[in-house]
Amino acid sequence: MKRVVVTGMGALTPIGNNKDKFWQSIKDGVCGIDKITRFDASELKTQIAGELKDFDVTAFIDKKEARKMDRYTQYGLIAAEEAFRDAGIDMKKEDSWRVGVITGSGVGGIETLEEQHSVLLEKGVGRVSPFFIPMMISNIGAAHIAIKLGAQGINQNVVSACASGTNAIGEAFRHIKYGTSDVIIAGGAEAPITPLSFAGFCSMKAMSTNNDNPKTASRPFDAERDGFVMSEGAGFMVLEELEHAKKRGAEIICEMVGYGATDDAYHITSPIPGGEGGARAMEFALLDAGIGPEDIDYINAHGTSTDYNDKFETMAIKSVFKDAAYKLSVSSTKSMTGHLLGAAGGVEAIVCAMAIKEGFIPATINYQNPDPECDLDIVPNKGRSANVNYAMSNSLGFGGHNATIIFKKYED
Repeated sequence: MKRVVVTGMGALTPIGNNKDKFWQSIKDGVCGIDKITRFDASELKTQIAGELKDFDVTAFIDKKEARKMDRYTQYGLIAAEEAFRDAGIDMKKEDSWRVGVITGSGVGGIETLEEQHSVLLEKGVGRVSPFFIPMMISNIGAAHIAIKLGAQGINQNVVSACASGTNAIGEAFRHIKYGTSDVIIAGGAEAPITPLSFAGFCSMKAMSTNNDNPKTASRPFDAERDGFVMSEGAGFMVLEELEHAKKRGAEIICEMVGYGATDDAYHITSPIPGGEGGARAMEFALLDAGIGPEDIDYINAHGTSTDYNDKFETMAIKSVFKDAAYKLSVSSTKSMTGHLLGAAGGVEAIVCAMAIKEGFIPATINYQNPDPECDLDIVPNKGRSANVNYAMSNSLGFGGHNATIIFKKYED
């Protein structure tokens, strides 16, 4: 089996339009949630979201080309290119057939779908854009990244709802581990802040309605949490086979050592009571890494700020870690970013890698009212310096999808 390392990262989030600004905001406890500006949300029960700030796509992508891409593709391409630059890879020196791209996106080009459906109804069939299909399909982000970078290896998009980004990174890890690829750009991208998305989630009563206090609306593990806050953006990593990275003199950020994935097989939206599916994903990831529960120092929890998720994820962690659960630091950075759906796992993997690299554990901000059912050390309100040898990231999605990945401090 090959060893897999992280050599580059890129982020585009509501709290930073590159990975350095994003990480600084995480350390500072900045919240990126505010009133929706993208469209008129006055008739919706939820009127807040984590939108990108001061973002101009033409600063990254040619205006004419950007018009042929859905917003989610734009986000994914920008974050993936940053990760590639960060890794310092020169494609002229690579076997392009062993450089791949695996993306994760839960809803793909939903904004394009909504817009073109309106065109169909208002102007007729002849006015639907010829770019509609290649803008809307969820694999097209991965294709654009490959075209831009010249990556001719494996190219896929994983669709597993809010676990998509984590599954994408996990699948990339396996391909490199088993020797079928040298380098894979992996992560998630999502642009779900649209009228139809919001109408659907509002009908489900899944999102926070704390519209008067957007900065404190996402409050994972707090007793008064009332739902998640939807966000947009992208997070990507360059995963690389260790010897390949060493040969080209790459800076190694950390090592990836474990991946586990399961399904609850229980309900289309609710996690299984007790969180057994999530627990099994964590157990499989630990087994894959060849370590015990006591080795994990930090868990970036899925922590959505919904009643069931936070309670059942806490129960899952307790069932896996037992007495060691209370020695763990377990935080949810969704308190700052909101929930990026399929991109959440990509962004939160970066958090884990940076926590290891810099020895800093981010906080769960907005924690004011303790919930006795969520009684782990959630690093309330203020991050802390700590030596992090192993970090775990959990992602759970509608349909019962569970994914867990584990990173460790790199040692030659």
